[in-house]
Amino acid sequence: MTKEERKVILASSAGTIFEWYDFYLYGSLAAIIGAQFFSSFPEATRNVFALLAFAAGFLVRPFGALFFGRLGDIVGRKYTFLMTILIMGISTFVVGLLPSYETIGWIAPVTLIILRMLQGLALGGEYGGAVVYVAEHAPNNRRGYYTSWIQTTATLGLLLSLMVILAVRSWTGEAAFAAWGWRVPFLLSIFLLGISLYIRLQMEESPAFQKMKSEGTQSKAPLSEAFGQWKNAKFAVIALLGLVAGQAVVWYTGQFYALFFLQSILRVDMYTANVLIAWSLILGTGGFIVFGSLSDRIGRKPIILAGCILAAATYFPVFKFITATANPALHAAHEKTNVVVVADKDQCSFQFNPTGTARFTSSCDIAKAQLARSSVNYTVENAPKGAITKIRIGSTEVTAYDAGSLSGDAARTVPAEFTRTVNAALAANGYPPPGAANPTTVRMNHFFDLFNKQVFPLVLVLTYLVVLVTMVYGPIAAALVELFPTRIRYTGMSLPYHIGNGWFGGLMPATAFAMIAQSGNIYFGLWYPIVIAMMTVVIGVLFVPENKDKDIFSDNDRT
Repeated sequence: MTKEERKVILASSAGTIFEWYDFYLYGSLAAIIGAQFFSSFPEATRNVFALLAFAAGFLVRPFGALFFGRLGDIVGRKYTFLMTILIMGISTFVVGLLPSYETIGWIAPVTLIILRMLQGLALGGEYGGAVVYVAEHAPNNRRGYYTSWIQTTATLGLLLSLMVILAVRSWTGEAAFAAWGWRVPFLLSIFLLGISLYIRLQMEESPAFQKMKSEGTQSKAPLSEAFGQWKNAKFAVIALLGLVAGQAVVWYTGQFYALFFLQSILRVDMYTANVLIAWSLILGTGGFIVFGSLSDRIGRKPIILAGCILAAATYFPVFKFITATANPALHAAHEKTNVVVVADKDQCSFQFNPTGTARFTSSCDIAKAQLARSSVNYTVENAPKGAITKIRIGSTEVTAYDAGSLSGDAARTVPAEFTRTVNAALAANGYPPPGAANPTTVRMNHFFDLFNKQVFPLVLVLTYLVVLVTMVYGPIAAALVELFPTRIRYTGMSLPYHIGNGWFGGLMPATAFAMIAQSGNIYFGLWYPIVIAMMTVVIGVLFVPENKDKDIFSDNDRT
């Protein structure tokens, strides 16, 4: 690797790490930020803001891919991802300065939503630009290795955001962090922006784009050429379903869903859960480089599809091991306590609620949601049509209620009494209390508190999940670059990547929770990544070409 090539990788990777850092901050601190900006509004208005914030985080990324992808194929790679990092950095810094609702009223939440949408759009354009830029500097036989450095950036950005948040939280204390300390990680992003801008301004345009520009072969309409002509559009569809969808669910399961499962299902405290994930990222991130380099020798497709197969084959035993190790009392309760929901199944909804704004009011939905929040495994028996749902916990029976029929004092007292009764029945039948009241739950006293019988095996198995992430994600950039010709490469690869990761991956926690509530099994949500990963294996084997030896400078016909 030449000095210039190292500089290309450093410039692209450093900037992209900082972009992911900026993007993850909001997701990690959403609850605190919501209290600052949304809590003063009526419920309906809060719901709209929550929906917009969610959309900015995941759903608008493909639109950023379209806008900046088109720009990158017309104007150039370098100037486009200079623009994306500038938008991301300034937007993130301004979030840290933004006055709360109490200071400037409705302008605060509206401005916050606009900034979030700018972040989502910028991220939609950043990844494709960085990957294409590096790939077009790489030798044909080292493209997987070179682009794998970009693949580390999402994980390193997540790790950096977790570390900064943990450090600031420890420094300020919980009360001060909720009041003002949450702003510090956002404000620090201005220094990261300065560093990445300085590095990127030193760079030249990619040689493939320069060659195309000098020959006058640029696309004048990249969007219509990439997606309006079937000879190119079919590769976007193949890339989405035969590569990216499976990669996305494995990536989100190994990092985000593992964290969600620890915190929301197993009730591990926030500090311990974040440190466990941080250690798995530290130990596993090198896999991106290993598998990216390996893909130059044996191909992109075998490694990505093997990662999907391994994930599908091992997720159930891995997550059951995590439960038994992180919360042994909960695991024991699952084994010995029989819980049954007796309900009119026509009243039971699929509780898909990615924004937290939907209301499920039937007695069946209320009973299932209560048990799902308490991480209870249960079965369902059919009741007569129109019957109020009952929960049998061992020998105890608890009657649920229809929230739609409650108002006034009843709307407050009945749910509280129902929750207390269910929790008491669960406790009497062996279910542990949540959080710190459960002495068997894994707990870390400090960052290096690794070597005890719960923490060490958890770090190892979480690292295994990250290794699966590196298998599917390490070679994906090179695989996507090689599917599209230079003239539409930025546009063509960015859209399937961000639809796959923003929609298939980003919706995973909400979909998995709905599946858990629907089925009564805390592991049932794992069928979501397993089915999609296996779909990708089938489509990938049948339709995805292996292009590791393709000369992307010549734009020859695909092989």
